[in-house]
Amino acid sequence: MNAATRADIFRRLREANPKPVTELEYATPFQLLIAVMLSAQATDVGVNKATRRLFPVAGTPQAILALGEQQLKKYISTIGLYNAKAKNVIATCAILIDRHGGSVPRTRDALEALPGVGRKTANVVLNTAFGEATIGVDTHIFRVANRTGLAPGKTVRAVEDKLQKLVPVEFRQDAHHWLILHGRYVCKARKPDCPQCIIRDLCEYRHKTVAPG
Repeated sequence: MNAATRADIFRRLREANPKPVTELEYATPFQLLIAVMLSAQATDVGVNKATRRLFPVAGTPQAILALGEQQLKKYISTIGLYNAKAKNVIATCAILIDRHGGSVPRTRDALEALPGVGRKTANVVLNTAFGEATIGVDTHIFRVANRTGLAPGKTVRAVEDKLQKLVPVEFRQDAHHWLILHGRYVCKARKPDCPQCIIRDLCEYRHKTVAPG
């Protein structure tokens, strides 16, 4: 795929959704961090259902730490891997208080040093909470980047590095959200909705689906 086509793809995505935002619900960078930690192998819908109950009761690191691991589990028990996630959230809250004055750090190294926070989570927080032009590659972005030919790669990191290099600067800040939403609602895993896709003619996927009838 050439640079002009990539630019056209993002131009169309921007026209359709000029100000894309995450579907995770949060009020502070800390709440975003916790929501993203909980979203691993879970849906945003499922995470939002849990955090709508959790955050009004405990929406700060101090409050979640006071809640304790066992009580926290009751709020997030509907989310996959909730036992491990509860342990990581409690440990992360303690570190935020001890080392960062209760605030979410704004550097990748400090974020990735938190229990349960990997590169993808750090990228999402840096992008969404702090406005950095990072791209957190999840399963949706990995699929879209490979399927369309936008930035093919065999690993998540390879796709991330390619996107950072190839996405035009003017689109890089919002590319993360555009690609996730496109993968979630149009370029779906089992059967992409090619007939409704606004970048269908620019996409290099050879097995495009067709409209029924």
